[in-house]
Amino acid sequence: MHTLRGRLVLSHVLPILLIIPLLGLALIYVIETQVLIPDLSRELAGEAQLAARMAGVQPRLWDDPAEARQFLHQVSQGLASRVMLLTPEGLLLASSDTGDAGRLGSTLDAPGLAEAAQGRLVVRTSYSQGMQAEIVDVFAPVQDAGGQLVGLVRLSQRYTTVAQEFLRLRYLISGVLFLGLLGGVALGWWIAVTLSRPLQRAAQAVYDLALGERGERLPVQGPLELRQLAQAVNHLVERLRLLETGRQRLLANLVHELGRPLGAIHAGLQTLLRGARSDPRVLEELLSGIDDQVLRLDHLLDDLSHLHGQVLGPLELQRQPIEVAGWLEQALVPWRQAAAARKLSLELRVPPGLPTLEADPLRLEQALGNLLSNAVKFTPPGGQIGVAAGAEAGWLWMAVQDSGPGIPHSEQDQIFTPFYRGAQSGRIPQGMGLGLSIARDMVEAHGGALEVRSEAGQGSEFTIRLPLRRPAV
Repeated sequence: MHTLRGRLVLSHVLPILLIIPLLGLALIYVIETQVLIPDLSRELAGEAQLAARMAGVQPRLWDDPAEARQFLHQVSQGLASRVMLLTPEGLLLASSDTGDAGRLGSTLDAPGLAEAAQGRLVVRTSYSQGMQAEIVDVFAPVQDAGGQLVGLVRLSQRYTTVAQEFLRLRYLISGVLFLGLLGGVALGWWIAVTLSRPLQRAAQAVYDLALGERGERLPVQGPLELRQLAQAVNHLVERLRLLETGRQRLLANLVHELGRPLGAIHAGLQTLLRGARSDPRVLEELLSGIDDQVLRLDHLLDDLSHLHGQVLGPLELQRQPIEVAGWLEQALVPWRQAAAARKLSLELRVPPGLPTLEADPLRLEQALGNLLSNAVKFTPPGGQIGVAAGAEAGWLWMAVQDSGPGIPHSEQDQIFTPFYRGAQSGRIPQGMGLGLSIARDMVEAHGGALEVRSEAGQGSEFTIRLPLRRPAV
């Protein structure tokens, strides 16, 4: 009983072992009390009345014991019951049962005898548990041609006769119970197997994944609950696989992203240690390069810090009113320098009269900065980057457009996935693939949305949409 299979089998066998026998006993009782005994009573009453009519036309029966015995011998030939002839006073004249020979000529004191002596048909039923007890007695009055009561005919049926019928029924019911027991065990075993196997496969799939083995997807079949379990396990396995892939990709990206600036810093320091610091121009270039690599490491730490924040829980925003036009102008200052260094033009288009936005300026600047970083990074020299803003229907939008290589439609559903880096032509797979994921989280924390519109070879446009009214928590 320690397994689900055993308990399911027992759940199908117990009703047969407990309920069906009780129903069988109840059925036997109902058949006995409501069918067999009433039928027997009616049958004996009819036989007794027929025997009484036959005895009524033979007046010598009540005066000649030999004639009475001869009559009973003829009448009882086709009867399974005991037949007696009695006087109205209860004196036993003759009986078809040889066991009554010692009582011939004696007066009987049987229930119902007095009522029959008054000329009424009496049918009495006894439910005694004794196997030899009479369970049905019928007294039929015998009248002569003048209508006078001349005697009584008594028919009795013993329980042993009825028990033979019950014995046959008990065997039949026992056979049905045995077949039902076998069918219940077989049905319970089959149902238990069909239920336990999917559960075992689901458990094995989780164990295999924990051991690093990648098994096949579980088949989604069976009852609704098992289908839901298989779908949940498949989803869990897929999520764990993605997490494992992301972990491996994170480690590889960390090695790559940390190794490149550290290598550049180490090379610059080695150059300085070898005497290059004596040349002011070379010294300035090396220190500037080292500063750039330190800034790269600082951005990398910012991205990792945000990734850690995603694991810990939702972002905490420090909202305050923002005048969008002035805020955008200030936020683009460092990116104008970066765009100029790559020979890119950066244009800002903001209509007058934009409403005030209640948001976290640092978080929003980080989201916009990630979009501008990608635009500067992926737009070839001589290209254009446009930043625009506007308001419509209770929403404020800010768009960053570039003339870079664009994003194929097949990748647009994946670019917001952490650690994903596009491999399309014209884009350099650099960075950790966290910029767009972080930007989307920043925007969604404000109750907004980040949308992309792009065609391969025709540039990209990312649009931040934010509600002008603070969303209800």
